[in-house]
Amino acid sequence: MISFNTPPHTGNEEAHVLAAMKSSKISGDARYGVMCQEWFENELACPKALLTPSCTQSLEMAAILIDIQPGDEVIMPSYTFVSTANAFALRGAKIVFVDIRPDTLNLDEKLIEAAITPHTRAIVPVHYAGVACDMAAINDIAARHGLFVIEDAAQGMMATYQGKPLGALGHMAAYSFHETKNITSGGEGGLLILNDERFIHRAEIIREKGTNRSQFFRGMVDKYTWVDLGSSYLPSEIQAAYLWGQLEMADVITANRLATWNTYQDAFADLQAKGKLVLPTIPTDCQHNGHMFYLKCRDLAERTALLAHLKQNEVMAVFHYVPLHSAPAGQKYGRFHGEDRYTTAESERLLRLPLWYGMERDIRNRVIDAVRAFYK
Repeated sequence: MISFNTPPHTGNEEAHVLAAMKSSKISGDARYGVMCQEWFENELACPKALLTPSCTQSLEMAAILIDIQPGDEVIMPSYTFVSTANAFALRGAKIVFVDIRPDTLNLDEKLIEAAITPHTRAIVPVHYAGVACDMAAINDIAARHGLFVIEDAAQGMMATYQGKPLGALGHMAAYSFHETKNITSGGEGGLLILNDERFIHRAEIIREKGTNRSQFFRGMVDKYTWVDLGSSYLPSEIQAAYLWGQLEMADVITANRLATWNTYQDAFADLQAKGKLVLPTIPTDCQHNGHMFYLKCRDLAERTALLAHLKQNEVMAVFHYVPLHSAPAGQKYGRFHGEDRYTTAESERLLRLPLWYGMERDIRNRVIDAVRAFYK
């Protein structure tokens, strides 16, 4: 069976992980942690980047930093992973789901303004498949209404919008280093990106269990103490060392994934021209990162048949997401604003094909042949 995903491995990780294991400090923010954070601060030109154990926890920190309170509202797409909503629902916010665009499957920027109420505090655009939302429009709406913009860029590392990296476009952003992402820190991991310097001081405190421990280690205070809300949001030095081995090869990994993505796109172009399926759309002002390749079938019945066909041909393909507004928790903690024209319909016909770093040509060809055989 051709697996859907194989976690990226460059060969650089072992030496760094071993070095971290033999060091005198393997808890958070040691040598490798600092190196990784500096790498992102240079790459993104952001004031501060903080490693976290997961993207979920980065989003949770963002919700605390903008002081989400019960009764506040946060706008986001329903077509996203549960963490996007959970982070804000945990603070008592009502999640306001807005429909997606049918081309990119991203939050439809034209529908945001109508969903804003006096209780709205933030907009959370999700860069699906590493393809940017229309951030110019979203930032303009946020500025006019005094709202925060928090990018869920879990899938967006090494992708850009109008030449700027995803994650560097809102007040804050979150990356994921889960094993299914282009870059991993050993299976789990995340990054909180702070583009607004107002949040840096408090972010360090929240991340250190609500203490001013970071200031203590910098010699700014003679002892550290509990000063605010917080939790344990530091990854270990082992995770950071693994991540560093991947960051050394970030350009190579991205180029390799894009090559596979382009091979798929070229292989199925004629099927799209014949109206048999729909391929991903990349707006001209976006550069994606080859995070995923998906097909859109005619409907749910066709996708179900294609999944069965691929499984029979030893190809594992998957689909996601079940729209959050249709889930029990989504109905309890949120509401859908406006008409669901595309969210459910698009989610029911999307199918993801296998794609990973180092995917061999014969594996790609087997996947392509299996899909083409179905549409014959």
